[in-house]
Amino acid sequence: MEMSNPQNGSRKSCPPARRARSGFCSPRWFALRAQANRRSAIRFAILIALSTPIFSACQSQLSPQTVKAERKTESTSPAANQDRTPLKLPLVKPRILIRKSQRQLLLFSEDRLVRTYRIGLGLSPTGDKVRQGDRRTPEGEFYIFTRNDKSAFYLSLGISYPNVAHADRGLRGGLINRAQHDAIIRAIRAKQTPLQNTSLGGDIYIHGNGAQSDWTWGCAALENEDMLELFKAVPVGTPVTIEP
Repeated sequence: MEMSNPQNGSRKSCPPARRARSGFCSPRWFALRAQANRRSAIRFAILIALSTPIFSACQSQLSPQTVKAERKTESTSPAANQDRTPLKLPLVKPRILIRKSQRQLLLFSEDRLVRTYRIGLGLSPTGDKVRQGDRRTPEGEFYIFTRNDKSAFYLSLGISYPNVAHADRGLRGGLINRAQHDAIIRAIRAKQTPLQNTSLGGDIYIHGNGAQSDWTWGCAALENEDMLELFKAVPVGTPVTIEP
């Protein structure tokens, strides 16, 4: 026995069990049946929609071609393209030259260039550092005054800012007093840590955590792989020259 569904005009077979109980299938039965079918179709569509992005994400992680493409763009550091033959340590009279405009840190062993690293600078990368909070990377002659293997930025080497020139300028400009100026000069002459908490600023380091942009508050930042190699090669007292 078949009857037309009054809701949509389609014809459905009335289940034998239904006919046995009532002798016929009412229009209401067909309406409820159609409603149940629509709900099932909606649930199925939602399941497919939710499953598609999950499958796509898994596919992108498992696909060898996709992984290969990501690795090509993973690092653009010049050091990543250099010969990574281990440095012969200890270096002979190591020194560091930073060229701000080129975003490069050059490492020398005596007069021989042994590594060139890409760096990121302060958020205001142009110009010499003048005062605390200007977010500039200082320029001039410095030395490494400390090494920190527990840095919040992977590893770090302390640069002896402020130097004599910054102290003299700060005294003339009224940023520091005579006592602070003289304390900075004494520290520089003794190759110790200059005052770090004056209006001239301080805590300028070479450290890790990435060199793809100018993001620091005045430090020079390297990729962690580069920072590890530099950290192993550079002792306290290493001269550092920072050029514009």
